[in-house]
Amino acid sequence: MKLKNPILPGFYPDPSICRRGEDYYLVTSTFEYYPGIPVFHSRDLVHWEQIGHVLDRPEQLALDGLNPSRGIYASSIFYHEGRFYVITTLVGNAPYWDNVNFYVWADDPAGPWSDPIIVQGAEGIDPSLVFDEGKVYYLGNCRPYPDTDSTARHIWMQELELSTGRLLGERHTLLTGGAMTNASAPEGPHIYHIGDYYYILIAEGGTSHYHSSTIFRSRSLSGPYEGNPRNPLITHRNLRWDYPVHSTGHADMIQLANGEWWAVLLASRPVGGDYRTLGRETFCIPVRWEDDWPVFCPDTGRVEMCYQAPDLPAHPWPERPVCCQFESDRLGAEWVPARTPRRKFYSLTERAGYLRLYPGPETLRETSHSAFLGRRQQHMQYAVRTVLEWDPQEQEESGVVLLMNHRFHFRFVYGQWEGQKKIRLIRCFDGREEILAEKMWNAGKTYLRVTAHLQDLAFYVGKEEETWELVADHVSGTLLSKEIAGGFTGTVLGLYASANGQESQNTADFDWFEYQPLGE
Repeated sequence: MKLKNPILPGFYPDPSICRRGEDYYLVTSTFEYYPGIPVFHSRDLVHWEQIGHVLDRPEQLALDGLNPSRGIYASSIFYHEGRFYVITTLVGNAPYWDNVNFYVWADDPAGPWSDPIIVQGAEGIDPSLVFDEGKVYYLGNCRPYPDTDSTARHIWMQELELSTGRLLGERHTLLTGGAMTNASAPEGPHIYHIGDYYYILIAEGGTSHYHSSTIFRSRSLSGPYEGNPRNPLITHRNLRWDYPVHSTGHADMIQLANGEWWAVLLASRPVGGDYRTLGRETFCIPVRWEDDWPVFCPDTGRVEMCYQAPDLPAHPWPERPVCCQFESDRLGAEWVPARTPRRKFYSLTERAGYLRLYPGPETLRETSHSAFLGRRQQHMQYAVRTVLEWDPQEQEESGVVLLMNHRFHFRFVYGQWEGQKKIRLIRCFDGREEILAEKMWNAGKTYLRVTAHLQDLAFYVGKEEETWELVADHVSGTLLSKEIAGGFTGTVLGLYASANGQESQNTADFDWFEYQPLGE
């Protein structure tokens, strides 16, 4: 059996992993998307199934009005004495040090999870927990004050009262930026007690081409820590920019039930040039121990697309169909809106077998929640198809969206403008809209299709299934990348309806939605 990377393709960054017996659970960042923090389950590290989200109630997660790539940052998951814990950061629109670090717990990783317990007085991002000799510690990163040196962040630790979120006793600075670690932007720390040593594994170098993971050890939890002479454990900064995998880092290690060691980490696959349309993805790599230090990717020193799988019994999950028929009364866990919903914006039961969207005044061009549901782009080449039934009124639109954020996206919609019903392809670039193509249209059923071949997009419409009229082709998709749009997310593909500033009683019904990989 082979382990194929990425194990979670598409926008699933900052992975953290834990084990309960022979079961493995993994979480990732979600930023402005809701629900927050997907939970994945595996029994062999090869096959993963999403079993829910950690933050799936509005009272747990308020993302209202957040700018792109704010919201839920790197999370860490732990299993300790029969209970699961996830700790994370909610970053607001203020500067990065104005945020909330909190944790939740659950007896079942599928949920429900508790309401957040805020860690009082914990600045910084990317927190972790340390369970050691009957005590619990908060582990995080911080910028010194005043922050005069952008490379001078440090890693700190303090005892935590788990029931209340209070920090107790002395704060310990474990690693500092610059001279001690030679690390730029140390963050995402994890501590492991293995044999005679405590190890701190951190991300450093930022989350782009210079990203890496480095490790330090001490015989005492509070230090002092020495650096691994082989640092960095993993980086692709020494490879060419167009190497098939880059930006490797932000790792978390796990010992398997059979004694093997592996690590999960984020990395990116460039799409049609140095463009991260897929966002940062979750990869998995083997780990070997030598001289009481871990060695990542011990055979090649770089992340490969395929490895011999761990020596565990294979445990595949049922494959999800490429076409979502909306026949259940609940959406699959892969579907997410942007920001926390504050009104009923969809139904799967009002018209059985259809996803019904309720257009409101909110639009995708704002940082408010709108009637949008999407799923992550996970392949470099794909085709999306759907069929829409609705009768648009003045200024209303509904259709397919390719979303990087509210300022960078495509909307391929059927709507009415100035008394005329049309199909429009709208490009939003840095907040400025441009109609790339339009055609007069009037149909009870509207079939929409989008194809992507790397950065080459094409858009089709039809009144019957598989009878397509070309609306626009050879449209560059590069605006759906971090390199153009900025931020830390990836492309999300989905369905949308809006009355563009007006109240509406209209409804947009989608019979099915198909996401089909092409030629990979």
